[in-house]
Order: sequence, then C-alpha cells, then structure tokens
Amino acid sequence: MPEVIGPADAAGTTPEGLLISAGTGETMAAAFGLGIGLGDAVVSLGASGSVMAVHHEALVDNTGMITSLADATGMHLPVVTTLNAVRTLRGAAEMLGLGDLESLSDLAMKSTPGAHGLVLLPYLEGERTPNLPHTAGTLSGLRRESMKPEHLARAAFEGMLCGLADALDVLRGRGVEVRRVFLLGAAAELSAVQAAAPALFGAQVVVPQPADYAAIGAARQAAWALGVSQGTLDPRTPPMWQGPAGQVLEPGEELAVGQAVRQQYVSVREQTYPGAFR
Repeated sequence: MPEVIGPADAAGTTPEGLLISAGTGETMAAAFGLGIGLGDAVVSLGASGSVMAVHHEALVDNTGMITSLADATGMHLPVVTTLNAVRTLRGAAEMLGLGDLESLSDLAMKSTPGAHGLVLLPYLEGERTPNLPHTAGTLSGLRRESMKPEHLARAAFEGMLCGLADALDVLRGRGVEVRRVFLLGAAAELSAVQAAAPALFGAQVVVPQPADYAAIGAARQAAWALGVSQGTLDPRTPPMWQGPAGQVLEPGEELAVGQAVRQQYVSVREQTYPGAFR
C-alpha cells in the first residue's frame, strides 16, 4: 500500500527541485480556499445541489445519503447532494413564460413567505435526498387565492431551499454543527434566494464574491507545505489566509417565519412520502 502523507507534508520534489505538496480534490480545495472550519457548511447551487460541512470524524452512513470525504486539513468533509436545485427554478421560469431567473426572482418577491400555502416538492428528476429515485415533483396547497404566478415563483424558490435544508438536517442529525452557511453559485445572487435562505436554513448565510476557490485552496496548501518544509509554519495549523469578501445575511426577525415555512414543507413531504428520511 502507498504511504498516506499528512495535509502539510511534502510528497517530494520535481527534477527542478520544486516542492510537491500533498494535493487534494477540487471540492476539498474549494472548502480550504473558503476557509471553512467547524460550524461552517457550504451549500452549492447548480442544476443539482450539494451541502458539505467540516466535521471532526468520518461519518459512516448506511443509507447512502452522506458521502464522507477527507478535507485538506486532516479533518473530515461529509457531503450530501440533492438532484434538484437550480433546475427547479429554470423549470418554473419556463412554465411561467419568463426568460431568465432574475425575472423569476423579481416575481417571487411580489409574493410573501409561504407562497399563500403553495408548497413545491422539487423532485423533478427523482431525488437522492431523500432517496426517491422514481418520483416526480409535487405542487400542493392550490386554492383560488394561491393560483397566481408570483406564488408559484415563490414556491419554486422555497421548495429548492427547503430541499437543501433537508440535506443540512441530514448532517445536523449526525452531530455536525452548522452555525454559518456559505452559499455558492450564480443563483446565490438572486434576491429571492437571499431573502429566504437564512431563515429557512436557520443560520447566518454568507454569499462570497465569485472566485476560483479551488485554486485559492491549492495555493494555500502549497504555501503550507513550503512553510513547514522551511520550518516557518506549524504542520498542525494551516497558514492564515485572507477570507472571501461577500454579503453576510442574518435570519433575524424572519427566523420564526422561515421555520414556519419549513414546517409547512416538511408536513407536505411527510404526507406525500411518509418516512422518507427514516
């Protein structure tokens, strides 16, 4: 078996004498570039979604919902994915005849939290979290007063975010602490996402400025290995690095409202798919 070196160790040198650091994967490098630590999670908004957080031990999960990775510092990085994130928003925009997600966001902001009772379970491509591979999306709570475009738009945003909150709760349920959430992806800039995410996630949300955080993390790791080899850095402590600039959003007074919206979503999910997370 090959030797497994520590995160600050050097693997060797190139023929030119350049130090080769331990290296890591793209996901772990991005987490290192963001500077996340215990209590932090990262929610990534792509067509599908992912949630990862730093933890002090590997998580063994027989359900298959958690993928347990090693991070770039010697800690652990459990990851939970959802199949439906921004594809939910794009589908809603097409249904409503809107040309882009900014228009969908503006429309959703004309509604109110809870979307007048509309709840969208966004399982449009089946779902992995919870494990429902052959299901479809569900729109619940249709009443005459809720049948307006702005309420459907709001339900799409809340459904996507509640699905990701379910993924966060999978980690919380295994003892992973989440006090702060970094929200990544172009959709994180949308006003409807920023308005709803802190209260639905029940945590402070940071929307960092776009950057290649994997490359930043790789540079940080290279600096760590070089510093350790020169005796200027501690192999147990990563080098200090400038954190990402970005917006900081607090749940504030909207927390109770957001948690009520979340409970509305959970109730519909449990009625439709009883025991999906058991």
